[in-house]
Amino acid sequence: MKLGDEIITVGLSPSWDTVFQFDRIEWGDHKPARSVDSRPAGKAMNISRALAWLGRPNTAAGLWGRHDYELMRKAVRRSAGLVKVRCTAVEGATRHNVTVVDTANRREMHLRSSCRLVSPGALRKLHLDLRALIKRGSVCVFAGRMPEGRLLPQAVRIVEDCTVRGARVAVDTYGQALRRIVETGRVWLINPNVAELRELVGADVADRPASLAKAARRLLDRVEIVLISRGGKGAVVVTGAEAWQGRCLGRGKVLSTVGCGDYLLAGFLNGLAESSKVFSALKMALKAGTAKAWGWPEEKTWAQVRRRIRVQANRL
Repeated sequence: MKLGDEIITVGLSPSWDTVFQFDRIEWGDHKPARSVDSRPAGKAMNISRALAWLGRPNTAAGLWGRHDYELMRKAVRRSAGLVKVRCTAVEGATRHNVTVVDTANRREMHLRSSCRLVSPGALRKLHLDLRALIKRGSVCVFAGRMPEGRLLPQAVRIVEDCTVRGARVAVDTYGQALRRIVETGRVWLINPNVAELRELVGADVADRPASLAKAARRLLDRVEIVLISRGGKGAVVVTGAEAWQGRCLGRGKVLSTVGCGDYLLAGFLNGLAESSKVFSALKMALKAGTAKAWGWPEEKTWAQVRRRIRVQANRL
């Protein structure tokens, strides 16, 4: 199960994410933020950035607005040269999202705008670009919101074609898109949270490791690996041969939960690239996700973090 080839992330709903952090903020206040950060994002781009922080070279693909494409490329260059940008430029500007973080009260507000980049023509262009990128053995990570309605079948065909070309496909999306992609029986890995797992299996599964593992096993005829994010409770990973649950043992100040799931998946993929052991990959995933919650990727290296965060993983 060890990964040895390049990881390609693919996002169909990219964004610019701006995060305002306050020590304390109330509705109606007018005050300067403690910090402001704006960067190219969307789940796929977040995973690319997380992989780079972990020291893993990767390629960022998917859609991006032509109007701000060069600005995105310039911003991504900050990732130590480990992210190779191969996004498909399409007409329009990439959406903007805003997150307001109140660290004193440990709460967040997420303001999201809709993506207007997806069209039949944009998907056709992306499909051609991915065919040129993907090689046998590539790991292709489709992450973030997928198109719905009449565009969903076209998006699913893109995912299927990647597997036909020999790629291992990982998927981190939700709703009807996740269900349709899983039904193809071609997916290597999915990364649902507890609510998304419940929707997939059509049952109100208890948020307990044993219950989650039992539910995930119902998907193993179509998916090889199910990595379930449990937020602050940790994660569960299930394969045809084994199941593990893990969590962080230490305590730290949670600055923001934005992007924690993306770092969890990036950590898991990086762990599989380093080792064939699922439990080792789960530990790395938990460390990466926890580090993101504590704000450490902005101020510490991965080498520093992996020594300081303690996690445990137990077989189920």
